[in-house]
Amino acid sequence: MAIRITIGSKSSETSCPPATQDLKLNTKNRDAAIQAEHIQYGPLNLDDQDYWTRAAEHWKAEPEVAKKSKCGNCIAFDVSPRMLECLPGPVSEPIEDEEGKLGYCWMHHFKCHSARSCSVSYTHLTLPTKA
Repeated sequence: MAIRITIGSKSSETSCPPATQDLKLNTKNRDAAIQAEHIQYGPLNLDDQDYWTRAAEHWKAEPEVAKKSKCGNCIAFDVSPRMLECLPGPVSEPIEDEEGKLGYCWMHHFKCHSARSCSVSYTHLTLPTKA
């Protein structure tokens, strides 16, 4: 699948990230992010207090503060209409549950959930706005 982007009179095609089209690659990247000491993507169960305690120690904060550093707040988390078109199957519609929604992590290259977190979350960054 390719997405056509038109800017002014020029047009180009942008491919979907490979992990959005290849379940095996997506799973490999996600599992690597879970296991990597410097990433620690998780938790599998959002009520896992041990995960949030470890995250709090990493960020030198309290667990309740660490719980606010989520993928959904990270600049690398993409739920744009363009990305939703790349997510195959029923996820091409915004997939949401009571905790959040599915998107794509450009930093670690896998489909991730907005309610989860990692040790390299860039929640403090914002994209510059056009003046």
